[in-house]
Amino acid sequence: MAPPPPLVATLIANPARPSITPALVAEAEAALGGAARVLSPGVAVEIAIGAPSPDEAVMRLRDRIASEPLDLVVQPAEGRRKRLFLADMDSTMIEQECIDELADLVGLKPQVAAVTERAMRGEIAFEPALRERVALLRGLPVSVVDGIIAERIRLTPGGRTLVASMRANGAYTCLVSGGFTLFTGPIATTLGFDEHRANRLGIVMDRLDGHVAEPILGREAKRDALLELRTRLGLQPAETLAVGDGANDLAMLGEAGLGVAFRAKPAVAAAAAARIDHGDLTALLYLQGYSAEEFVP
Repeated sequence: MAPPPPLVATLIANPARPSITPALVAEAEAALGGAARVLSPGVAVEIAIGAPSPDEAVMRLRDRIASEPLDLVVQPAEGRRKRLFLADMDSTMIEQECIDELADLVGLKPQVAAVTERAMRGEIAFEPALRERVALLRGLPVSVVDGIIAERIRLTPGGRTLVASMRANGAYTCLVSGGFTLFTGPIATTLGFDEHRANRLGIVMDRLDGHVAEPILGREAKRDALLELRTRLGLQPAETLAVGDGANDLAMLGEAGLGVAFRAKPAVAAAAAARIDHGDLTALLYLQGYSAEEFVP
């Protein structure tokens, strides 16, 4: 029987709150039975797992850091650098939900945001929930989108660096969203993605007509985008990385070589292979073994 593949544990803090101390690193080394490699002082370290019972060792370390603002991800040490990256947009690459911001302009943000939250938690189906919310936007001028992007949308910290660093190392990047091309177009350009995919809003006389074009890009369509790009680029499943926060990202995350739940809804965080609750988006670079010195700003 072949020996199990070597594992590596990555500890990550938010760069705004470096909290990985030398004492904690020493404890982690002792718990996991391996040596640490510092990826960024105070922010990220990776430790080869040499303990005879890795599951037990990782559980002990999780218990030790449970009260700390730290993320811990364990994965095979080999093949971590990915060549295809797919990312959700709303509440992942940006901090807002674009449809909620549109709804705010017609005084319906609380109602629409409540439906958005239920859909992202997987409590209701994504497609009918999207149609229901878009119908409420009928009559809004398309010109409001530019103002929302300029005044309300905030990029999630670390996003530009994540995309730039992966592209500089040969990865193909795609922003794939259950939102709308009116937003993914300019946001993908700002963040430096190779391409973007999202839903198309119906427009008549420069105003939203309350419809979204079929077929709706939702849970299965995101997974299909990953499969299509993986085939087109001739990549193995293990060479892919995906990140998202909502229930409509689960199929994509499950298909990726590494699927990361980023500050995700509970059901998504529980199902994903890896979860980041504290770090910013550069955490996805640390998970691939990049050090901060290798980042491309």
